[in-house]
Amino acid sequence: MSFTYYRTVRFQDTDSAGVVYFANILKICHEAYEESLEVSGINLKYFFLNPKIAYPIIHANIDFFKPIYCGDKLEVQLIPQKVTNEKFEISYEIFIADVIVSKAMTRHASIDIVTRQKREISDEIDRWIQVLNQR
Repeated sequence: MSFTYYRTVRFQDTDSAGVVYFANILKICHEAYEESLEVSGINLKYFFLNPKIAYPIIHANIDFFKPIYCGDKLEVQLIPQKVTNEKFEISYEIFIADVIVSKAMTRHASIDIVTRQKREISDEIDRWIQVLNQR
């Protein structure tokens, strides 16, 4: 299943050609990620400001199928998946009026914040993945 995030494209998201700048779709995907964490009961302030574990993005990709303009109403569907005990991926599908306009993916590694070494995904993130996959 998935988590759905709704977002209106703003002028600041666009480039000089009047379409969404490619990196801003990844920014919008990250907003969806943060919202899904919060809705799942994860305290964002603690998660991002006082972590023992960090989840840096180690790979990202994005495909565009149609242009996205200022004022477009986006529906972002997010599906997380555990890849290994130390990594997870989030797949994103971005729709406008039920038409898919873009797909993206971010891969995250789980690292110890002090040693910067890989470590197992926390129980909190493991539960988040499981909960979103049950919806």
